[in-house]
Parts: sequence; structure tokens; C-alpha cells
Amino acid sequence: MTSRPRIVLFGPFDRHNLGDLLFAQVLRALLPKRDLSYAGLARRDLRAFGGVATHALSELIQDQAPLHLIHAGGETLSCEAWEAAAMLLPPEDARAAAARYGMATPDEQKHWAQTQLSIDLRAPYVLPKHLFHRPGVFVHNAVGGVALTQRDLDFQTEVTASLSSADFVGVRDQISHATLAQLGISAVLMPDAAVMVQNLFGARIALHAQTGEAARVRAACAGGYIAAQFSLDFADAATQRALAATLDQLHLQTGFTIVLFRAGAAPLHDDLAMYRALAARMHHTPLIFESLQVWDICALIAHSRLFCGSSLHGRIVALAYSLPRVSVLPPTFVPGQTSKIAAMIDTWEPDHRATLAEVSGLAHTAQLAFALALASQQALAASLCAHYQASFRQWQALLE
Repeated sequence: MTSRPRIVLFGPFDRHNLGDLLFAQVLRALLPKRDLSYAGLARRDLRAFGGVATHALSELIQDQAPLHLIHAGGETLSCEAWEAAAMLLPPEDARAAAARYGMATPDEQKHWAQTQLSIDLRAPYVLPKHLFHRPGVFVHNAVGGVALTQRDLDFQTEVTASLSSADFVGVRDQISHATLAQLGISAVLMPDAAVMVQNLFGARIALHAQTGEAARVRAACAGGYIAAQFSLDFADAATQRALAATLDQLHLQTGFTIVLFRAGAAPLHDDLAMYRALAARMHHTPLIFESLQVWDICALIAHSRLFCGSSLHGRIVALAYSLPRVSVLPPTFVPGQTSKIAAMIDTWEPDHRATLAEVSGLAHTAQLAFALALASQQALAASLCAHYQASFRQWQALLE
């Protein structure tokens, strides 16, 4: 009897980022009877943080066994190989690589990425079947690429060719869906996999809320707290001053304690030193939540009165728990461009467009978020779970 191909979940599970770690967990929970393995661009083990242990893609390509490959999710369609390679370096090296190769030519970027990753691709999270010895079904599960049109023609051509060999392409926002249609790729519009977090892991998250750092925060903030997260894009002095002022205003308006947390500790994501500098500028004394365990982070958000921050998946976890949420644009955002957060809100939360703010408007926007009815929030969360499950079942059937 011929054995079934093994299923490999592929994504950036080799670095600490809330959404990427959740994708692997969601798919593992939805495919409980299948033997799964995990691959990233590097061999890493993030199980201590609630993640998974990954094989390196360069090793997987050498495997002679038949396999189905599931691209697990994320903003993968427009991710350049050199950017992905930089994210896998130690923080100081990552900053140096970003500064150097951000100004380099595409050929220089590709050559450096190839030396780091041992693969010859500019779009390393969009894999073509021809890379593998015995490829089976290839799936893209609720991926995104709002910046794909900003990439050069060669990059777009590579992505289009790789997607053309896939058996199922699911995208998580209308902009990515329209972009792929223009490139001749038929895709299914589906919500991000993290909308399933409360549905699948509510009991586990509740347990984490009762122990450890999440429990200590809840005890220290009996009057309620706001889960706040800001990436290193907010680290310059002027932005820090503005952010400190608006968080102080938010505390005065609500009476809730501000709790600063990291949604990702990968290089160039979130940083404790930045939070300490921000706290020193504030009149209100915020708490700084240090745990990087994914279920602790989810528990912190789930028991908050409001999520505010720059993390897309911080917002999505809040959405899954029907909580008020405000997304904050970084000061580096270029007017006229569309961020992945704006694309997601426009696609799945059009009634929440007013909950996307610049730093100066955060406190006012929070009041708008608090005013949204709980019943409508609960209905939205339930509908997105149902929509995701329907799309998941479409590609799951291809594996049988």
C-alpha cells in the first residue's frame, strides 16, 4: 500500500511573532489526525514560547518523500528573501543587514539572501512545486501581499509563476485578491487563520490567564487595563513623546492601567528597551508585560478592556474575543499607501474603519471603539470563524 504524503506546514515559525506562531497552532488543531511537520527558512525550536520546531527549507527541498505543502499564512506574497533572512539574524546584525541591503540592488539582495538561506528565490514564502522531488498538493492558507504591486516586475513574475502551480490560493484581504486577479491568479478570499484563536484555544488561554504573569497583571489591575503594543517603528524621540502623551490621556479618560506588551520579539519587531523609555516619559506608570509565551500574550489581550497597537494579530486576537480595538499607524506610514491592517479592516471590519488611528488620535479613536456594540462584535467574530472554516474545508478536501 502506498503511504499518504506527509503534510508540511511552512511559514515564518522560526522567529518570534504572534501571528506566525498562531498559524501553526491553528492548523495543527484543525488537522488533528494527520502527521504534521513544520518548516521555516531556518532550523529553530520555539516550543518554549508556544511555537513549533522547524526544519529548514533548504533541508526540506532535498527530501525524496512525497509531501503536501501548506503555506500557513501571513504577509508572504510580497516578502523579499533578503528581508526574511535579516529577520533571522541576531538583533544588531539584523539592523545592520536591513540598513545595508535595504539600499542594495535586487541582484545584490538576492545574492546575499542566497548565501544566508541556501535557496535561489526572491519570494521565499511562495514556493513553486518544481523545487521538490515529489510534490503533492500545495496550499496558500489566507496569505496576504498588499505591497506586491510595489515590487518590481521580476519579483511579481516569480510570485505569479509559483502561485500558478498551487492547488489552492486563499488570500486574506481584498487588495491582495484584486492584485492576484490582475496577475491571472484565481484566489479565494478568506479571513486570517488567527480569527479561530478563541474558538479553538479558549480553554487553554483561560488557564494561562489564571497563572504566571497574566494572572499577576490581572490582580494588579483590578479596575481594568489596556493591552498596548508598539513596534520599533515608534522608537524615535518625537514619536515617543507623542505616544506617551496620548497614552497618559487614554489612562485619564478611562481609568484603566496601560500594560505594554510585545507581540513579536524577532529582530526589528517589538523591544523592551523602547517600552522602558516610553514608560519613563509617561506621567501614568504603565506595567510592562515581559512574557513571550504565545498563550500568555493571548491571555493578556483576552482579559483587557481594549487592545491598541500596531500588531495586526494583536488586533485579530482582540476581534476573536469581541473586544474593543484600535490599530495605530506608524509614523513612517506613507499617506496614500495601504497597510495590511487597513486592508484587513476594509475587507472584514468595514464598520470599524474609524478604529485605525495615527498616534495623535489614539485616545479619541479609543472612545469610538468603546462605543461599538458588544452584540455586533460577537456576531462579527462568529461569522469570520464560520467563513474561515468553510474555506479551510475547501483545501482540506484536496489532501484526502
